[in-house]
Amino acid sequence: MTAAPRTRIKICGLTREADVDAAVEAGADAVGFVRYAASPRAVTAERAAQLASRLPPFVTPVLLFVNENALDVIASLARAKGSIAQFHGEETPEQCEQATGPGRFRYMRAARIPLGAAGAGFDLVKYASDYSHAQAILLDAHVEGYGGGGKAFDWSLLPPAVDAHLVLSGGLTPANVSDGIRILRTRCKTLSVDVSSGVEIDGPGNKGLKDAEKIRQFVAAVRAADASFSS
Repeated sequence: MTAAPRTRIKICGLTREADVDAAVEAGADAVGFVRYAASPRAVTAERAAQLASRLPPFVTPVLLFVNENALDVIASLARAKGSIAQFHGEETPEQCEQATGPGRFRYMRAARIPLGAAGAGFDLVKYASDYSHAQAILLDAHVEGYGGGGKAFDWSLLPPAVDAHLVLSGGLTPANVSDGIRILRTRCKTLSVDVSSGVEIDGPGNKGLKDAEKIRQFVAAVRAADASFSS
C-alpha cells in the first residue's frame, strides 16, 4: 500500500483571532489575509501582522494583493513574519519579482480562469511558464472584481499536465472540494486547495467571518479525498 498524497489547505480572508485559531486547530497549512482595500475582507498591514503573530510554527501566513505598490507589498510582508505574497491583479512576472524583493519573499500568482466553456481557452501551461518563479499558480474563477466571488470554473477543462504546483480556489466548499481534488490531482506537480467564502457564516454582511464547523468539515473532506488515493 502506498501512502496517500497530502493536499495542503489554505483558509483565506481571515479577519478575527477566533477564525485564525479555528483554522489552526482544524489543521490548515496556511491562512490568508486580504491586503486589498476594496475587499470586504480587507485588513490593514498592522492587523495582518497581528493576526499572523498567533500562528504556530509551520503554518504559513499569506498576504493577498491586487495591483499594489511594490514598496507597500514588501513592507506588509516584512511585518507579517514568515509570510508569502499572493498576487491577484494584473501584475506581470517582472512586477511580481520587484514586489517580493526580488527573491526576498516567495509568492503565488493567481490565474483567473473564465467561467463556462470559455475556460478551455485559458492557456494555463503558458501562464505557468511565464510565472515560473512563482512558488505556485493559484486557480480562481474570473469574476467581476478580484477573488472571493464564490464561483467555481469548470475544473475538467484545465490541461492534463501542468509543470507547476497548483492551488485550486474559487467556489470550493466542504461538499465539492473532493471532486476538485479528484479531477486535478494528477494534472500538476502538487495540488493544494484554498477556501474563503465556502467556510463563512451564512447570511449577508458576514464576509470575512468564518464558521469554525465549516472549516472543520472542509479539512475533513480534503483528508477523506486524500485517503481515497491510497492503494
